Amino acid sequence: MLKTILMVCALAWTSVSAQVTLTGKVLDGETREPLAGATIQIQNSKLAAVTDEFGSFAFRNLPQDKTTLIVRFVGFETLTQEVDPASGPLEMLLTASSMLTDNIIVTATRATEKSPMTFSTIDKVTIQKQNFGQDLPIVMNWMPSVVTTSDAGAGVGYTGIRIRGSDATRINVTINGIPYNDSESQGVYWVNIPDIATSTQNIQVQRGVGTSSNGAGAFGATINLQTNALSDAPYADVINSVGSFGTFRHTVGAGTGKMSNKFSFDARVSSVNSDGFIDRASSDLKSFYLAGGFYGKKTIVKAIVFGGREITYQSWYGVPESKLNNDEEAMLETAATEGWSTDQTDNLLTANPRTFNLYTYKNQVDNYKQDHYQLHVSHRLKENLIANLSGHYTKGKGYYEEFKNDQNFADYGLENAVFGVFPVGVVFVSSTDMIRRRWLDNDFYGLTWSLQWENAKWNTVLGGGWNQYDGNHFGEIIWAEVATTVPKDYRYYFSNGLKTDFNAYAKTYLRLNSRLTAFADVQVRTINYKTSGTENKGGIFAVDQQYTFFNPKIGYTLQVNPNLQQYLSLAVANREPVRDDFVDAPAGVYPKQESLYDWEAGLRLRKSKFFLNGNLYWMDYRNQLVLTGALNDTGASIRTNVGNSYRAGLELDGRINLSSKFSLMANFTLSQNKIKKFTEVLYDYGVNFDEFNEVQNEYTNTDIAYSPNVIAGSGLTYKIFRGFEATWLMKHVGKQFLDNTSNGQRSNDAYTTNDLRLKYAFSPAGMREVSFSLLLNNILDVEYESNGYTYGYLGGPTAYRQNYYYPQAGRNFMAMVSLRF
Repeated sequence: MLKTILMVCALAWTSVSAQVTLTGKVLDGETREPLAGATIQIQNSKLAAVTDEFGSFAFRNLPQDKTTLIVRFVGFETLTQEVDPASGPLEMLLTASSMLTDNIIVTATRATEKSPMTFSTIDKVTIQKQNFGQDLPIVMNWMPSVVTTSDAGAGVGYTGIRIRGSDATRINVTINGIPYNDSESQGVYWVNIPDIATSTQNIQVQRGVGTSSNGAGAFGATINLQTNALSDAPYADVINSVGSFGTFRHTVGAGTGKMSNKFSFDARVSSVNSDGFIDRASSDLKSFYLAGGFYGKKTIVKAIVFGGREITYQSWYGVPESKLNNDEEAMLETAATEGWSTDQTDNLLTANPRTFNLYTYKNQVDNYKQDHYQLHVSHRLKENLIANLSGHYTKGKGYYEEFKNDQNFADYGLENAVFGVFPVGVVFVSSTDMIRRRWLDNDFYGLTWSLQWENAKWNTVLGGGWNQYDGNHFGEIIWAEVATTVPKDYRYYFSNGLKTDFNAYAKTYLRLNSRLTAFADVQVRTINYKTSGTENKGGIFAVDQQYTFFNPKIGYTLQVNPNLQQYLSLAVANREPVRDDFVDAPAGVYPKQESLYDWEAGLRLRKSKFFLNGNLYWMDYRNQLVLTGALNDTGASIRTNVGNSYRAGLELDGRINLSSKFSLMANFTLSQNKIKKFTEVLYDYGVNFDEFNEVQNEYTNTDIAYSPNVIAGSGLTYKIFRGFEATWLMKHVGKQFLDNTSNGQRSNDAYTTNDLRLKYAFSPAGMREVSFSLLLNNILDVEYESNGYTYGYLGGPTAYRQNYYYPQAGRNFMAMVSLRF
């Protein structure tokens, strides 16, 4: 018996000892840059691996026999190679494909390792790990210098992103090189394209001015999305998520891969629903993505259609500071200042302090549909010459509905209601409760193009775009308690905006020697903007403005040694005011254009087990538009130009493989964001609120609102065993001031959140992957607010201030099951 046991143990030991671990890297055969996201498959097996940020992969518990690996990566020839697992770490060198790939569509607007500017790129593998169905900004939360926020508090619905303190109106966003920012407001509304992350191949963020691009001027950053590229094989995905606050996400997608070596089709439909952390802040989001492509040896033709419909209950107003502090006396003052009704005041007094929502009307929703149509054609004219032409059309239409209490007929251009009989018993009614809808109905269309030429010394791109926006803004009263003078579907304001945007650019990289590359970029952009009509508060306006901007950039990149790169650049950007700047401006007085001079200097260090990027930036603004507290004659807040302001900082980001099981990614931003001279405007309404005076307060060297001096993020990943990994995610955001006075009583406190992400994936017979993921958000249950706003006025010697904040959810979870065939 003992002899038998010893023989079994010996056989088991022999079997175990015969198992080896195969490790290696996949590199660009020409540049030797690591290729993240490459697929390595063992021939005649379901075993497959995907390379990480270092191009590394590993197979564990393989037999010692020789095996054949098949390596695939978009834009490169497939490599089939027999290897000996016992021979040590491998280097798999891929050769660039002579055929065009989807990457060519976005090349003209992308930064590369030769670019003397600051950028970060996240690939599809990273996106899939973090995409539990929240809006795209939440997926990007751990990128350098990024701060995200959610009106509903849980990442579904209206979400926002700031980069280096710049909000969405100052961030240029393109999808496959096509502008996405709203032409008039220059804002970005991710809720209109729910679950776009699932159909995204990669995201590049260029901080600062970035490369020449189509669409709105980049005054803080550029976000460049590329949607799904050609798949190397047919696939089908079924993804379901469930989480706190009644959150559900259902996604079904499929693709043919390359058929007949020429055609490919992809499709996805998604539904995301959530009740929201904030009271009644629900979201009902639907979206789709369709793509069909022809891939010839010299030509690509790709049609893409995507869009969505969102019905989101409004949670835009925020929570008053008095409510967060649960201070009843202060809450009554808030209600009196805002002129809230008895019902609204009762809601304020009785609601949960962190989930209060002013709105209680059951249909207080934003209801909007937006569809995007893109057609891309790329053709290789000669070996080194490629032409790209893209056409696009976006249709958007929708409204937000709101209940308004005790509205004066005169404010809507209506006569008072009259009841009774002359000459006695007559009653005049001057106000009523009502329900109104504020509509936006717009069309956006245009062309973008580029011509790319490259040889051993030069890489030159000529490009540009022509885009036109035609949008109607109008409001309708759909119900009034006293309706005798209100016509059916009465339209109480209407305006049209027509904006034409043209740009042309030329940029070139000149290889001066084996180590030094010079960069030059010149863009000319013209804007013609016309809008006229009446606005929501009844003011009449007419705007006809033209701008011509000249935006040059220069820089160099120096390859100090094979592992270290240095760069320096100066970029100039100019930007037109947004719609509200024109509409709300005093009659005949328009704000000036804004200008930015952006210096970027940095180092990129690449080693086999780590990379590190370091960057210094100086962003010098001229005539930056900011809120000062000034109001126009209808009571709307107006922005005014401030002479000189700047953002200066140090950014560090990197990743290191600490061992075969542990890896760490981290980023850190330390900055100063200052306005050299700022004038705050307050209105003094007198002791009895029967006077009116304008008071100005002068400040020097104040902090720019919403610009934390410290931003940090990190992710520590532990690969527990094959297919199972845990990642601890940390995010720290420093103190943010709500206005430009650097007053600590009007600020968001610094906060630090910690999340835990778990993922277990395996590949059963007949499937690419089955994975189970769990995301525990804010695991330490920190109470924090990520955004807010403030306003104030004077009543004689007494200053009245109201601060509003957007609380984020405490501890919560999302769980996801992904079936990939």
